[in-house]
Amino acid sequence: MRASGHILLISCYELGHQPFHLASLLAMLEEAGYRPMAVDTAVDELSDEVIQQARFVGISVPMHTALRLGTQLAQRVRSINPDAHICFYGLYALLNAEYLLKETIDAAIGGEYEVPLLHLIAALEQGEQKPVAGVYTAQQKSEAWVQRTPFRVPVRQQLPDLQQYARLQWGDKLWLAGYTEATRGCKHTCLHCPITPVYNGRFFAVPIEIVLADIRAQVARGAQHITFGDPDFWNGPTHALRIVQAMHREFPTVTFDATIKIEHLLKHRHLLPIMKDAGCAFIVSAVESLNDTVLRHLDKGHTQADIIEVFDLLAEVGIVLRPSLLPFTPWETLGSYLQMLTFFAQRHLIEHLDAVHLSIRLLIPPGSALLALPESHAWLDDLDAAAYTYRWHHPDPRMDRLQAQIAALVETAEQTKADTVETFFQVMALAYAALGHDFSVADAQADYGPGKVLPHLTESWFC
Repeated sequence: MRASGHILLISCYELGHQPFHLASLLAMLEEAGYRPMAVDTAVDELSDEVIQQARFVGISVPMHTALRLGTQLAQRVRSINPDAHICFYGLYALLNAEYLLKETIDAAIGGEYEVPLLHLIAALEQGEQKPVAGVYTAQQKSEAWVQRTPFRVPVRQQLPDLQQYARLQWGDKLWLAGYTEATRGCKHTCLHCPITPVYNGRFFAVPIEIVLADIRAQVARGAQHITFGDPDFWNGPTHALRIVQAMHREFPTVTFDATIKIEHLLKHRHLLPIMKDAGCAFIVSAVESLNDTVLRHLDKGHTQADIIEVFDLLAEVGIVLRPSLLPFTPWETLGSYLQMLTFFAQRHLIEHLDAVHLSIRLLIPPGSALLALPESHAWLDDLDAAAYTYRWHHPDPRMDRLQAQIAALVETAEQTKADTVETFFQVMALAYAALGHDFSVADAQADYGPGKVLPHLTESWFC
C-alpha cells in the first residue's frame, strides 16, 4: 500500500480554505513512509482512474456540509472500486458512524484522527483483522480518539494553489488567505456544538514552532492573511498571543482572523490591543442569538448584554466583530428574531454579517448533548439518519416556514452576489410578513444609507 496512489485522501469542503485536514494527515503518512495522493474535490476533479487505483480512501468530514458531499463521493468510490477500504475521518464521522457503516463506508474515526488512521492503514497493509484503537467499524464500536497527537508540520505541496480558495476582502482589495490551527478541540461544552460529544471539554495546543512553520510555508506561497480555525483561539490565550506576536515579528504585513467566545473576549479584553497591533483584521464569535432564553438553553456562557458590550469593546479597539448566528432554534420567537434584526439595523452593523447566518437552523446530530434536555420531547422528532440529524419542529409553525423562505432567499443572494444590506432588509420584510405586517425594503435601505465593505473572507461560512 506504500506505492503512490494506493492511498487516496479526499477533502470535499473546508469553508473555502485550502484543506488543513488533508495537509495534517499527509505529514503523518509521509513521515511513516507512505506516498498518498490527495485531492480537494472543492476545486479539483477526481478521476475514475485515480479511484480505481486506490486501496484505501480516507475522506475528511469535519462538518455537516462536508459529510453530505463526502457521502455522495463515497458512493461513487464504492461503485467504481468496490474493494477499496473507505474511511471517514473528522468531527462528523463518528457522530454518524452507525448509519454510514450500514450504507457505504468501512470505518470512521473521530477526534484526533491522524494516529488511528495511520494504524488502520498499517493493519490493512499487514492483513491484520484485529481492532484498531480509535477506529469505529461494524465489529468495533470505538470511542473518539481524544489523545495528544504527535503533531507534524502540515504538508501542502500536493494541494491546490491558494489562488483557488477564499480571499480576505477589505474595502475594494483582495488578499490571498491561508489557514492553520493552533489548538484542537475545545474546553467548553455548548450543548448544540458537535465538538462537545466528541471532545467532552478537552483541547490540545499545537506546538508554536509547528504553527509558525505552517504559516511560514503558506506565506512563501503567497498568503497575505491567515485564518486561525480553532473552535476557540483563546482556549489558551497565552499560547495564541505568542503565536500572533511571533508571526507579526516575522511577517509584519500579514493579517489574521480568529474565532473567540464572547465570554473570553470580555475576560481577556486587555489582550485585544495586542491582537490589533499584531494584525488582527476581524474576530468571529458564536453569538448565536440575542435572546437570553435561547442562550441559556444552548449553555453559551454569555448574555445579550455581553454581546452588546463586546461589539462596543471591539469597535473601540478597532477590530471588526463578525458574529456567527443560530437564529432558528426551538426557543427563538418571531418577536425575538425581529428584535435581533432591528439590533443590527439600528446600530449599523449589517455589514458585520454574512447573510447566510440569518437562515441557519439548529442541527442535532446523533450524540448531541441537546438530546438529554428533559424538555426536548416537546419539539424533537425522529432521527433522519440519511440527513445526519434529528428532525425537530418549532412550537410556532410560522418559524419553520420563515426559515425555509429565508434560506431560499439568502442562497439566491449568495449565488448572485447581491448587496448585503438589501438582502438583510429583504429578510426583515419576510419576518414582518410572517407577523402580518408590511415592510418597505426600499425605505429601510434608504434610511440605512450606503453600506461599507468590512474585512471578511470571500466565501460565506456554512456549517
